[in-house]
Amino acid sequence: MPILATDTYYYDTHALCAFISFEWDSEQPEKVYTSEIKNVAEYIPGQFYKRELPCILECLKQIDLSQVEAIVIDGHVFVDNDNAPGLGAYLYEALEKRVPVIGVAKTAFAKNKQNTIEVLRGNSKNPLYVSSVGIDAQLAASYIKEMKGAFRIPTLLKELDKLSRSYHK
Repeated sequence: MPILATDTYYYDTHALCAFISFEWDSEQPEKVYTSEIKNVAEYIPGQFYKRELPCILECLKQIDLSQVEAIVIDGHVFVDNDNAPGLGAYLYEALEKRVPVIGVAKTAFAKNKQNTIEVLRGNSKNPLYVSSVGIDAQLAASYIKEMKGAFRIPTLLKELDKLSRSYHK
């Protein structure tokens, strides 16, 4: 079953949400999905999910989730050691706990050491912070560590970031 990864890039009054489908050992995405979302919510510190979750859910309308192994997000599943939900946990709940969610973040939260696993890739001295819900955290971290690419960020996740930034209007 394919894995999905998502990233959203924000413009003045709209956003582009992109998804790619792939297998853990893929070098290229199998399929690409995008949605332009107009009138996105304002960013509220500490409530990022209120801005991003509607974009993700809109783009997911194109995808048969019964055929998806997991969804990888750019961010955290939980935001502290007490399991306060982050974007990943809110997505998991919105999908009625049917699809595991793996968070891959570039920065750590000081009070979130128990819910993340530091993953070093390539020669990078800076870890990625991997968290998950609906899938074992160690397994999720091993999948991210083994994704293709010689650098800190797996190649497919770098390509996804470029894709989400590709919209110009």
